[in-house]
Amino acid sequence: MRIWVDADACPVAIREILFRASERTATRLTLVANRAVRVPPSKYIDSLEVSAGFDVADDAIVARVQTGDLVVTSDIPLAAEAIGQGARALSPRGELFTSSNIRARLNMRDFLDTMRASGFDTGGPKAMRPADRKAFADHLDRLLARRSGAP
Repeated sequence: MRIWVDADACPVAIREILFRASERTATRLTLVANRAVRVPPSKYIDSLEVSAGFDVADDAIVARVQTGDLVVTSDIPLAAEAIGQGARALSPRGELFTSSNIRARLNMRDFLDTMRASGFDTGGPKAMRPADRKAFADHLDRLLARRSGAP
């Protein structure tokens, strides 16, 4: 398993959790962004800087992700593509996207886009809470434990 992070919008607190988990479990971790991203010195952690542009980082992840990998993203279409390629997808808020729930998430995203285009204020995402960070860390730990064969 390799972890791919859509790093352009990934909160710093979530990156820190990922850095610690990568080191603890010797799991390869790559942060993909359209700007330089600072990562700690590690043989397991690196970053990939891509050119600026709409979905360039997403496309770079999709081109590299493999079955069994994990993609960390809040981008619903990217999560859907990763799942379609046999990877898992986890949001920075700890929501595990699956083949069972991704279609509904895509439909809701499209609906909200239509509402915003019609002039409705749908509000932005809520601020990250400690409960969100805990949900993320718990899901990440479970996924990494499954990979290593732990119960």
